[in-house]
Amino acid sequence: MIRVRRVTVVCLLSLLAMSMASASSQAKGFLRTRGQDMVDEEGSKVLLKGVGLGNWLLPEGYMWKFGEGGDRPRKIEKLVSDLIGPEKAEAFWLAFRRHYITEADIARIAELGFNSVRPALNARRFLTEGDSPAYVAEGFELLDNLVGWCRKHDIYVIIDMHGAPGGQTGANIDDSPNDEPGLFMEARNQDLLVDLWVKIAERYKDEPAVAAYDLLNEPLPARTGAAEKYKDRLEPLYQRITEAIRRVDKRHMITLEGADWANDWSMFSKPFDDNLFYQFHYYCWDRPTTLRSIEQFLARRAELNAPVWVGETGEKDNTIYWGTTQYFETNNIGWSFWPWKKMDTTNTPYSINRPAGWDQIVAYSRGDDKPSTQVAQKAFDELIENIKLENCVYFPDVVNAILRRVPGRVEAENYGHQGPGRSYFVKDAAQKAKYYRTSEPVPIVPLDPGDTRLRAGQCIRLGEGEWTAYEVDTRGYGQVRATIRAKAEVVPAAFEISCDGMGLEIPIAQTGWDEIDLDAVELAEGTHRVVLAVRRGTICFDWIGAE
Repeated sequence: MIRVRRVTVVCLLSLLAMSMASASSQAKGFLRTRGQDMVDEEGSKVLLKGVGLGNWLLPEGYMWKFGEGGDRPRKIEKLVSDLIGPEKAEAFWLAFRRHYITEADIARIAELGFNSVRPALNARRFLTEGDSPAYVAEGFELLDNLVGWCRKHDIYVIIDMHGAPGGQTGANIDDSPNDEPGLFMEARNQDLLVDLWVKIAERYKDEPAVAAYDLLNEPLPARTGAAEKYKDRLEPLYQRITEAIRRVDKRHMITLEGADWANDWSMFSKPFDDNLFYQFHYYCWDRPTTLRSIEQFLARRAELNAPVWVGETGEKDNTIYWGTTQYFETNNIGWSFWPWKKMDTTNTPYSINRPAGWDQIVAYSRGDDKPSTQVAQKAFDELIENIKLENCVYFPDVVNAILRRVPGRVEAENYGHQGPGRSYFVKDAAQKAKYYRTSEPVPIVPLDPGDTRLRAGQCIRLGEGEWTAYEVDTRGYGQVRATIRAKAEVVPAAFEISCDGMGLEIPIAQTGWDEIDLDAVELAEGTHRVVLAVRRGTICFDWIGAE
């Protein structure tokens, strides 16, 4: 049974004077590491919280909806050329790179409250392949533009070598020509990579808007055998690149990713430079969804005494976005959401509308019939217009989940990560949750008792005297109206919702899911602590919504 009722919470109006100060601060100047922190030139701690600029300088086939015939940049380029001819294809790519990321994107990223971007670079945009490689001016000009816009809008840049010469993964994500990690197979490719990083460092050595150099994205996956075969060469290569960079640039931070999609750190010894931080990537694709532990990275951070950063996270849903960024920040870890925008999606900040006729091009990438030149040209022309930020679709719910803000929805299982007595209290601390947060004792159960895969979602189940706590941000948002979805297992039952210590008890007179609306209140800008506490009975909580 579902019913809706309203509860007056006049007493919560006093919260206006009780907001907590925001933990973020405006960073200034060059960043550097200090123990396990990143700090600015004034010594203030900075968490890099940003977005990845994927698909711009290294197009990825999945963001185009393409199949194997267009799964990486060089194949996408061939596909476009096959469809509309080399000359028109060249014009298309020049326009694509000019419009995919512009100052409007950077201004919007800053406006939304992110403080950094991680552009994914393909070495081929900066250095030609073949026997006589030459530097390509366009790539450096595009990167110069980005850095300039970021300087103007107070955004940091983490320059990410997503596709190294020869390929560092032997997979589609690095534009590998032969599905082999050619970077580790040929010394010449490593020489080219070192020289390219020196060229980049020489260009930006005096630029404080650049936060760090990300030397290699996700090298050497385990599933192909590349990690086992070559990972002992990874740290020596990192050391060689770092030493070359330090001859021209002694100020910028350098970030190192482990093998196997950045997450195998077994090859790392003690830091070989005094301005390094380490990086892992975090995606939650398990079924049922599991908020996987990061304890291994926290333990290594303590050993290395260096900062840790999540260079990629995302590609799922708002529940996991809220849970993961909260998890990282509680543990003093910044993050970069992947990606800023892609085609025909609802789980990124912006979505690019699919052009008319695009399905025919997608089918061609999967081996079907070739569409006419006219159909393809029209679709590519439309794509150039659609990628412009003003023509994209904005999803505020995604951004608010990433940044844990109202308006939005806090799923009940996304209580805080500060441990018992601060983020939760349950009577049986020895029993662990079966789903989602399986290392903690707060009971997380399916919304549908028969759904062991949690396709319909999950909720928490609390008994009398038990509670969970949440933090939400009201940046730029004043009047808030909250709704709580809950049900009692037996009646009568009651729970209390409190915000920054001011509470209201809410009785539940019957079983069945109930959406309980609270009257609107004015909340001061800042971070607020909300607690759900069961006073009588046993109650399941699904979510707290605020608008």
